[in-house]
This record gives sequence, structure tokens and C-alpha cells, in this order.
Amino acid sequence: MATEGARVFREAWIAGVRRHFPGEPKAGYVTPWEGTPEWERAAAGAVYAQVRQLLEVSGGSAARLSREQKGRFVAVCWTAQMYRHFADPKPGYVADWPELPAWQRETDADIFEAIEKAA
Repeated sequence: MATEGARVFREAWIAGVRRHFPGEPKAGYVTPWEGTPEWERAAAGAVYAQVRQLLEVSGGSAARLSREQKGRFVAVCWTAQMYRHFADPKPGYVADWPELPAWQRETDADIFEAIEKAA
């Protein structure tokens, strides 16, 4: 299940980047699962599990969150994973919601909604 959830996250990320990124995204943004580094797979699986748990402990009511709230939740969970995997993460990896580019905020909301659908 962990790998399956991480794949759902990664596929939603790639789809969101392709949908929302202005211009041509960096190759690393759209690397398929097979080329995704192990730390990133682990982080994706952890965030997937956190969204699933939020949906479960809220009795499904988390589905009523606004699109922005859903995206913010994914972003905060991802930031925590960056601190877990890197002693000194790049500032862009741990930027707060208002500092994230619009394409990334939209992609994070897409990820939450993809996890909802998979749940």
C-alpha cells in the first residue's frame, strides 16, 4: 500500500505540473516513478498516508475543505518531509504557502483531490 500511495502522489504531481506549470517544467519535476529518488518516493508515500489519515479521522469531512486548504495541507506535510530527509533543505523545498508559485499551490491541491479519489 505504501508504494501504491506514493505512486498516486507522484502521478498526481506530474499531472499537476503538466497542467499548471508555465512553460516547460524541469525534467526532475516530471521524472516517472522509475527514475524518482528513494527519498522522494518515501516522502510521497508519507504525505499520501497523512492525507488518507486526515480523511479517515475526519470521517470524510476533510473533503469539505476548500481547495486552498487541501493544497496547504499537502504543502505542510511535504515541508515536514523535507526537514526529515535533509539536514539543510533548499529554501524552495520548505517555502511557506504564500511563497510557493501558483502552479505549485494548484498542483498540491490536485494531489489532495487525487488521494481523495483513490481513497
